[in-house]
Amino acid sequence: MRLAFMGSPDFAVPALTALHAAGHQIAAVYCQRPRPAGRGQALRPCPVHAAAERLGLEVRTPARLRTDPAAQAAFASLDLDAAVVAAYGLILPQPMLDAPRRGCLNIHASLLPRWRGAGPIQAAILAGDTETGITIMQMEAGLDTGPMLLREAIPIRPTDTAATLHDPLAAIGARLILRALQENPPPVRQPEDGACYAPKLAREDGRIDWTRTAAEIDRQIRAFDPWPGSFTRLGDETLKILAATPAAGSGVPGTVLDTHLTIAGGTGAIRPTRVQLPGRQAQETDAFLRGRPIPPGTVLG
Repeated sequence: MRLAFMGSPDFAVPALTALHAAGHQIAAVYCQRPRPAGRGQALRPCPVHAAAERLGLEVRTPARLRTDPAAQAAFASLDLDAAVVAAYGLILPQPMLDAPRRGCLNIHASLLPRWRGAGPIQAAILAGDTETGITIMQMEAGLDTGPMLLREAIPIRPTDTAATLHDPLAAIGARLILRALQENPPPVRQPEDGACYAPKLAREDGRIDWTRTAAEIDRQIRAFDPWPGSFTRLGDETLKILAATPAAGSGVPGTVLDTHLTIAGGTGAIRPTRVQLPGRQAQETDAFLRGRPIPPGTVLG
């Protein structure tokens, strides 16, 4: 089948490689432009760009699509059977949605209609959902509102983070998109009941609000691993809390309760198990406290 692939982050790479390995003709790969990264701020291609180059595929990185007729015409000229989209990062205008003979199929990391939008994995953990999954969806103009073709669920365990769910979901997406292209399942309209929106995350979203319950703070730390991360203020420094566990205790929110760095939430407490200060290596909390004791009564914010 003649395809275009449209994706950017690590999540999309397994689908691209699976489509290529299955023998589909990938006419072009669309992804975000290389961006400055590292201390030298050298341009670095996104993971899909790098994977496409390893496979010898043509890569296209238009800056915009909705207001670029030339980019839309170039897409239409590919004469596609279908386009596969996975966390691409640009909105496709209607002419591009209509150009492939079987339209554009999206690999979405939630059980639609729950968690439409840019951050579905994180949103599911934040909300305390007990399961998540992958939906293969026929794209339309609305944000993740198109009819569903295939769905597969996996449980969210109490210790799961966005990082631990990422690879299993990416693998399911790769497997389901192959099935969708081969089987051409009938589309099923999404119910509107239960539809939720998962907004794009910003770095400031990671700041911990200690007035929230310990359960909510625990879910935030797990949801925002690895990005945007969770942090609090320790005096004039930013303390990243990379991992934590709920703990017994209570007190004024944000107050350190003991020598093990148990911290009071609005209800209950959490105990960080891995932390990091700016410019330092991440450490297990016990090791961190041996070099930087934080006495009980310290208030974090």
